[in-house]
Amino acid sequence: MPEQPRVGFVAALGPSGFSRVAYTDWGPLDARHTIVCLHGLTRNGRDFDVLAQALARRGCRVVAPDLPGRGRSEWLKRSHDYESSTYVAAIAAVIARLGVDEVDWIGTSLGGFVGMEMAAKPGNPIRRLVLNDFGARVPGSALSRIGATSGQDVTFKSLEDLEVHLRSLLAPFGSLTDAQWRHLAEHTAARSADGNLRLNHDPAITVPFTFPFMFLSDFLHWRLWDAISCPVLVVRGAHSDFLSRETMLEMAKRGRAADRGVVKTVEMPGCGHAPALMSDEQIDIVADFLLQP
Repeated sequence: MPEQPRVGFVAALGPSGFSRVAYTDWGPLDARHTIVCLHGLTRNGRDFDVLAQALARRGCRVVAPDLPGRGRSEWLKRSHDYESSTYVAAIAAVIARLGVDEVDWIGTSLGGFVGMEMAAKPGNPIRRLVLNDFGARVPGSALSRIGATSGQDVTFKSLEDLEVHLRSLLAPFGSLTDAQWRHLAEHTAARSADGNLRLNHDPAITVPFTFPFMFLSDFLHWRLWDAISCPVLVVRGAHSDFLSRETMLEMAKRGRAADRGVVKTVEMPGCGHAPALMSDEQIDIVADFLLQP
């Protein structure tokens, strides 16, 4: 199993033209299962390296894109283009590049929302869907918290300082090893104009979170959920403020997938929003769902 993935790029069409979207690619190119992993708001595809390597050892091809404005992907010229239709189009371009008819999808937070958007559309390519701490109801208070903690354009004098910041910011990910925290720091760091380090995303991706009035009520996505018919695994961090237990249980009882009896739910202990999917136990739960006959 290689220690480093293949890295690819594709031109994706958005509201203001094409942008360059990057992705990492693990496992055999001719694998029976192709899995797309999509990260959260300010994160990038390298969050999934541990999970991707484990699934690749099981014979899967695992592709983890960087959404526009994150990681190696190009920043967009207009901040208002950072929205769901842009993201769906970007990942559709990546999937088209892969040359496969269907994919499994693992989406964390925003990546789960984009997965729901795609899985709800007629003729979509998603065979099985994993929603990692994202559901059909998102509390406005949780989105407000994300905006308050993610909208800062800060710099760091060293990788160690950046890692300390991430350990605090991403504490709800759960118990990670020192090596895993360092991995996240290394793949979150970029060089700033003043020679220091910064987080490797466009600060403009959080512009929507600068309007507090948006979060006075919960965000409901039941219309999307009710249209999804593929098998779904809903993962909740046991201490999550982003996906309540009540919402998770309601998702298991309503919608097309629930009517077919193909919705599974699980709570991950010791973490909040969102489980890192780096521990053996968490990886096995996801792998068993995706690779069962």
